[in-house]
Amino acid sequence: MRIALLTYRGNMFCGGQGIWAACIARELHRQGHDVHVIAGPPLPELDEGIPLHVIPNKNFFGLPMREALPRDNPFAALFPTHLWELALTRFGVFPEMTAFGLRLLARWKHLQSRHRFDVVLDNQSLTWGLLGIQAAGTPVVAMIHHPLHIDREADFGLDPRFRRKWKRTLYFPLFMQETVAPRLARILAVSHSSATEIQRYFGVPRKKVTVVYNGTDTTTFRPMDRPKEADLIFVGRTEDRKKGIPYLLRALARTPSHVALKVVDGRIPDDGLLMRTVRELGLEGRVVLVRRMLTVEELVAEYSTARVAVVPSFFEGFGFPASEAMACGLPAVATAAGALPEVVGTSGEAGLLVPYGDVDALAKTITEVVLTPQRAEQMGRAARRRIERVFRWEEAGRRAAAVLDEVVRAHHRF
Repeated sequence: MRIALLTYRGNMFCGGQGIWAACIARELHRQGHDVHVIAGPPLPELDEGIPLHVIPNKNFFGLPMREALPRDNPFAALFPTHLWELALTRFGVFPEMTAFGLRLLARWKHLQSRHRFDVVLDNQSLTWGLLGIQAAGTPVVAMIHHPLHIDREADFGLDPRFRRKWKRTLYFPLFMQETVAPRLARILAVSHSSATEIQRYFGVPRKKVTVVYNGTDTTTFRPMDRPKEADLIFVGRTEDRKKGIPYLLRALARTPSHVALKVVDGRIPDDGLLMRTVRELGLEGRVVLVRRMLTVEELVAEYSTARVAVVPSFFEGFGFPASEAMACGLPAVATAAGALPEVVGTSGEAGLLVPYGDVDALAKTITEVVLTPQRAEQMGRAARRRIERVFRWEEAGRRAAAVLDEVVRAHHRF
């Protein structure tokens, strides 16, 4: 098959979506398919032999006007799509997915005439442009990691003020995604939990959704012999409210004073959620910060400097911080939220689950695991075995390819 893989923001350090795009492209390519990645910046790092087509984007969101319209080139934003995108960002709208789709649609005729793609695989842009591509004759399958409605719910739960709700409602392109998702040929989901939410929020019939678990590279993510610098490790965006960092810090404050937490996030603002909560709870001496962007190998080493991984999320469509830590031989203490029970397991062999938001339960479970190191090591070994057995990229590529092939065959029949 000739596959156009779309990812509006493709870099692996943008989160789980970036990891998925690079890894699924690699696996589809290894299985003999002709995969082209069409991406916006920051761009993905792809295996040799996988062509990359760049859809430019000024990334205006979050930029002050003096940077969006620099003095040395103030007319840079006057191109129509740039000007439209800049205007929306001034109202707090995040237009990157919409803009990606419009720019892609403008180039699609040229790309399709040159490469003759059999199918499009979209990485959760769910943009209006996909309907145009499908109407032009190329079926579209979308991977939905989780509906953005869940991010909005997490924000509402932490800050219920009307002003905050209004800003977050403007930010997320919910109407666009609600409209586009049910009209695509098929949907992939990274977990059964995510599939349920896709049906709930997007109205996609369950029979149109196929679960394809993410993989985890157990050759890269592996136990390493490193001195232990902290009892606990949290990896993720601390400003992402659904990741549960305030909940984790409140639980840490209720554990014995010698229990230390390492936080790995290359984008920790000085006045952000993490730092404010650390100061509020007086945890400065118990929280170790890794505030720089890490290579994958450096991240693996950081996992190995801790004894237990903590994933306190409000929701995870899959949960790479859990699966990667488990592949590195760490037991996981996670919330029973979203797909985390599917990743960690419910038997208690590889990790333990607690209700989201139950600070006492999280503190008690962390304390139990930290104070029983022999049990923690045993759970860590079981955690790695579970990842090796259940979550393999080769299998993810095979299952995704089967769905794409089915869609192509159905398209040719009609």
